[in-house]
Parts: sequence; structure tokens; C-alpha cells
Amino acid sequence: MCDFSISTLAYFFLGYGIAYGVHFLSGAEVLQQKNGYELVRFFFLLTFAAAVPAIVSGGIAERARFHPQLFASFLLVGFVYPFFEGISWNHGLGIQDWLKANFGVEFHDFAGSVVVHAVGGWIALPAVILLGARRGRYSSEGLVTAHPPSSIPFLALGAWILRRRRYRFLRSVLGSSSIGWFGFNVMSAQTLDKVSGLVAVNSLMAMVGGTLAALIAGRNDPGFVHNGPLAGLVAICAGSDVMHPVGALIVGAIAGALFVFLFTLTQNRWRIDDVLGVWPLHGVCGAWGGIATGIFGSSALGGLGGVDLMAQLIMTGIGIVVALLGSTLVYGAIRRFVGLRLNPEQEFEGADLAIHRIRASPDSEAGG
Repeated sequence: MCDFSISTLAYFFLGYGIAYGVHFLSGAEVLQQKNGYELVRFFFLLTFAAAVPAIVSGGIAERARFHPQLFASFLLVGFVYPFFEGISWNHGLGIQDWLKANFGVEFHDFAGSVVVHAVGGWIALPAVILLGARRGRYSSEGLVTAHPPSSIPFLALGAWILRRRRYRFLRSVLGSSSIGWFGFNVMSAQTLDKVSGLVAVNSLMAMVGGTLAALIAGRNDPGFVHNGPLAGLVAICAGSDVMHPVGALIVGAIAGALFVFLFTLTQNRWRIDDVLGVWPLHGVCGAWGGIATGIFGSSALGGLGGVDLMAQLIMTGIGIVVALLGSTLVYGAIRRFVGLRLNPEQEFEGADLAIHRIRASPDSEAGG
């Protein structure tokens, strides 16, 4: 709730104007023109913007300070995210025009594989590295200490809520990584006449591919099984309106396998303590989705066409660079001047108790 509130202020007063050149400090009679279309569009696109700090929070959980992270959220949603959003979705800096002039088409990202998910995941990576691992996560002998989920049933419930809910606004309020993928992807058309059943079926097929690939690659691990479909859905956002359903299935399957492989690699070999795996889930799978649109969206592979692999590669790369630079500046400055991490005593107590003075499960204090 706090993250979403900060994101709303940042996007209302700064971010939306940076991305689209529209500001909301005029009189109400101006704002309500065209039945308040620009306000409705702001409300919808706010849910994209608010997803970015929600993604980041999953990677830095259990050791980040509360108020510095809120400040980081303001800067990310107010400046970093809308800078790339404007480039991708509002022809900012003329990059889309340059791509069209050189490759015949613009960069295509229908529902945010790159603009939202990849940017959010790559923003999270420097934050996770600058914070360091959780207390006791890695021993001095080189062993990895497991931190299992507190509740597998709640893990499953949360994953299904993300996939089945219809209102993405609630997703941002609840702080999960994306809500209502089916309704969200379909309504990314933003007008009823452009709503397509292809988007819904492609989202379904990508989810199925991600689930089954994660099931196999993750050897039945429930954490992977419930993140696999999210990986597939992240990847299909960009090209869900142009791919053939079989292509969407393949894209989702590759995303599910990528998540399992890279989550294991980052945690065990690279020792990057990304708590919820937001870099592989959103950063890598989102980038894969952007690139895959240039492959499986082509008419040669049964897609609708109007996409180009080089255009997708170039803009995806720009998004990653913007995310890495912006995140390093924001979190590097906060770490230098304010501090990012809880002190050892607070981390030992746990973030819930140290920040909010209450445990997530009060009954546990009484031995219940």
C-alpha cells in the first residue's frame, strides 16, 4: 500500500509527464475533457509504473530499510521508468522513428515484457547486489543455507491470484508481481475495438508452456512449478497480439526453463541473494519476451508480422542499459548518503518486527 501510494504521487506529478508530455496541474474542467480520457489512461498506465518497485521489493526482501526504499520507489517511478516508457510507447528521443527508418518497423511491446518486466528486473539487480545477501544465507565455508517458503499453500494461492484476478489495480495495491494477466493483456489494447481473442489464448499457451517446462526443469519443486507460469506470462506480454499460439507455447516454455536455470545459478553459484528471483523471472524472461517477439511474431513463423528482430534486440538492450544505470545511481546514492540495509540487530529480529513492530504471524510469539 505504501509503495503504491508513493508510486501514484511520483507518476502523477512527474512520471506521466516525462513519458507522455501531459501534466495534471490544470483545472478540473480541462482534465475532464473527452470524458477524462487522459485521466483514465493515467490510471491504467499507473499500474504498469507501480509494478516496477513491486518487482524490486521481491529481490531485496528481509534486509532493506523501509523509508529509503520508499524514496527509491519515488525516484524510479518518477524518473527512471517513465524515461524508457516514453522512448518505447511515446516516440521519445526519436528512437522508434530511427528504428522504423532503418528496419521498416518500430519496436513492439504490446503489454510490457520489456518496458515493465525487464526494466523492473534489471533495476532490481544492482539493488540486490548493493544490499548484499541476507544474514546467514551463505556460510563462510561456502555452503548455501536454505530459506524455504513459509507456506507452500499460500505460495500456490498467490500464484493463482496473479494469474486469475481481473483487475491489475489490485495487483499493485497488494504488491504482487502482476495481477490479472488475462484481463490485463487483453485490455492493453486500450480500446474495445482492438481487443483480441488471440491475446487471451496466447497468454494461456505461454502460461502452460512455462508451467510444464518449470515442472520438468525444476524436478517437481513447487516453488518452480508456481513461478514457471509467471515466467511464461512475463515473456508473452510483448508479443501476445502478434504470435501464433504454438509460438506462444514455445516462448513460455523457454521462459520457464530459463527461470529455473538462472534462479539456481544466481543463488548457488553467483551467490546473488535475489529472494524471489525477480531478475531471472522479470529481468531475463522479460528481455526474452521482447526478443522472442521479433522471432515468433514474424509471418514466417505463423505470426501476424510487423516486427523485426533487430529492432527488438536494440530496444531491449536500451531498456536494460537504462535500468542498470538508473538503478545504480538511485541505490548507489541512497547507500552512500542514507544507507540501504537494516542494522544487524534489526535484521536478526526480522523486518516485520523491526519496521512495523509486529510479526506476520502473531500467534507464533505465544507458541501457537
